[in-house]
Amino acid sequence: MAARYYNADSENGDHVDDPSEDALFMLVADLNDTDNTFVVIQPDQDDPTWFASVAVFEEGGYEIVHRDATRREHDVSVETSIDRIAGDLIKWLAARSF
Repeated sequence: MAARYYNADSENGDHVDDPSEDALFMLVADLNDTDNTFVVIQPDQDDPTWFASVAVFEEGGYEIVHRDATRREHDVSVETSIDRIAGDLIKWLAARSF
């Protein structure tokens, strides 16, 4: 079944349709600095207008990017708590238009 709202894809090929907060937690927890360095969440549509990404940060922690072209948003932050990352992503995703 295709995603109704958005997909999460990691560098190692993991794919989750409409991921829950727990699924996002697991995707981020599985990131490492060798072969699975990022996960991208974006709408399940051609030419998406927004995305969020989480990448392993070289100095430790994770770099989080939120980009929404329709709202002219582009935020970059660094976080170490996977709980906080997953929770913040779910809140940010809930505010997107589908």
